[in-house]
Amino acid sequence: MTENRKLRSATDRALGMDQPISRRDFVQGAAVAVGAISAPLLSGCDTWLREPPSGQDAPGYYPPSLTGMRGSHPGSFEAAHALRDGQAPAQLPQATGEFYDLVVVGGGLSGLSAAQFFRQSAGPAAKILILDNHDDFGGHAKRNEFELNGRMHLMNGGTLLIDSPKPYGTVAAGLMKTLGIDVEGLAKTAWNQSFYKDRGLGDGAFFDRETFGADFLMVRDGKGPSKLSLAGAPLSEKAIADMARIETGTVDYLPGLSSAQKKDRLSRISYRAFLTDLVKADPAVVEFYQARPHGEWGVGADAISALDCWGIGLPGFQGLNLEPGSTARMGFTPAGYADTGGSTRFHFPDGNASIARLLVRALIPQAVPGNSAADVVTARIDYAQLDRPQSPSRIRLNSMVTRVRHVGDPRQSRDVEVTYQRAGKAHTVRAKACVLASYNMMIPYLCPELPEPQKAALHSLVKTPLVYTSVAIKDWKAFEKLGVNQIYAPGCYHSYLHLNSHSMIGGYEGPLNSSEPNLVHMVRTPCKPGLSEADQHRAGRAELLATSFETFEREIRSQLGRILGNGGFDPARDITAITVNRWPHGYAPEYNPLWDPELSDDQRPWVVGRQRFGRIAIANSDSGGGAYTDVAIEQAYRAVGEILNS
Repeated sequence: MTENRKLRSATDRALGMDQPISRRDFVQGAAVAVGAISAPLLSGCDTWLREPPSGQDAPGYYPPSLTGMRGSHPGSFEAAHALRDGQAPAQLPQATGEFYDLVVVGGGLSGLSAAQFFRQSAGPAAKILILDNHDDFGGHAKRNEFELNGRMHLMNGGTLLIDSPKPYGTVAAGLMKTLGIDVEGLAKTAWNQSFYKDRGLGDGAFFDRETFGADFLMVRDGKGPSKLSLAGAPLSEKAIADMARIETGTVDYLPGLSSAQKKDRLSRISYRAFLTDLVKADPAVVEFYQARPHGEWGVGADAISALDCWGIGLPGFQGLNLEPGSTARMGFTPAGYADTGGSTRFHFPDGNASIARLLVRALIPQAVPGNSAADVVTARIDYAQLDRPQSPSRIRLNSMVTRVRHVGDPRQSRDVEVTYQRAGKAHTVRAKACVLASYNMMIPYLCPELPEPQKAALHSLVKTPLVYTSVAIKDWKAFEKLGVNQIYAPGCYHSYLHLNSHSMIGGYEGPLNSSEPNLVHMVRTPCKPGLSEADQHRAGRAELLATSFETFEREIRSQLGRILGNGGFDPARDITAITVNRWPHGYAPEYNPLWDPELSDDQRPWVVGRQRFGRIAIANSDSGGGAYTDVAIEQAYRAVGEILNS
């Protein structure tokens, strides 16, 4: 079944807005599996999506295959926004009579890890309940699963890969080993990073007419833009020369200063200011580099320090002869890479959703068939097994927690009561302890008894909004003809896009021939240049929540048609499915020297915010000040330790 979409013009028809792409039925804006889940209903005073009576126990319930609007999907956040706005549910909560050793709020990687660490310490009989507001577990580690021409195709809908600015520590590396993940071994055998390069496909950059005056696709030769690859680009001779100087030049733009002095100076100006004021680059060149930091921070060159951009290897600093290593005035990401070179990297076909699946297998073996990190990739999760009374560990989806409180005086209480909304009704469960593995900015609303300084610290952290879009295409001949597999598009709606990484693991293998279907990954960061980083994130978050799927689809079709049209790509003919993973609260906030005050470690807002409160502990990547999987795991370990040792 397809959604009827109103065409705005003949252009919409040319884009294929009237084409019956593969998607799920849309009811009240929510994507639900046709024939598997009955339609959700919205009643007058309810601000959350009603889950059908059968819910996750329904035959065929399988969220990874849903298309349309995913990520923070309709129904996953409305109750939270109502709580934020002071709108109390009309009905009183009903006690379920359940009592657990631990309730975990949030089924992302940190929440699942917390459950696993608690189970390892307390024993396999420990009763654990995980409550999550989404229709699937994994948090940002979401899986997009497509069946194209009878074959499984996978892509990450959120957390991309095992990667960190520093090598995984004992805790995170130990959990990987427990789950059977041999990161170094899999990186060599299961992830072919040279697949497209070996076929002659390289990097490209798209100059759009709105920003640069004309549409032009540059195919890079060598490491970056050159006069040869820029032949025909809508740039002046000066702009082309400036770009070559930035990419390969050896000019020292801060002569007479030591390396330490240069780093300090660079930490106090943005990358955009560096290019404009020190490099004195042509304005068109500055616009070309504006979106380069999008993938790392969700904002552009105007909001990230030049020093942090040096730390991740952006061009222009070759002649400054900066010494290796970080400084105190560097953000989490570049500081780690500058000092250590980072961790071993590995990309599962569905991103870190496979880690979430392995954690669920460890907690609830009957829900996840198989016994290895390889076979979990193609395993079909039995969601009906996630919340069974006979299972010590349980996962309850579509359950938005709205209150966590101690029973009695927090200083003496031994029990915690957790209230959640599900299927339009409020319920309570009790536990000996609770780990809040949700977003930090929501915790003061869930637990208003927290000390005021702690609530203020939690509220101050603003997550980075972003969109990961997965587009299924009939074939990838256009990419092959144009000689590209990944494209940077600084002025476009999505600033990055690339063909799906090639993997071969556990019976799963990506397409080998360009005539076969493939997936395209597109990234949008809805930032607003000119504002502070936090204000850009706030504005971007509001934009994402107000943007319809139809708008996303129109922009996707238009952009792919413009970029790939000369390769024969026709969006009306060649796009077969679209999944938009919308994350209004995406990356965990990290230190930014341009906007954040210099504080000692114990004064950092994420450190102040994560303090244990009686029988309640906090675990998420927010509380570690870094948007990485190992950070989420380490914070889970800390939180569980605080509970067990209290």
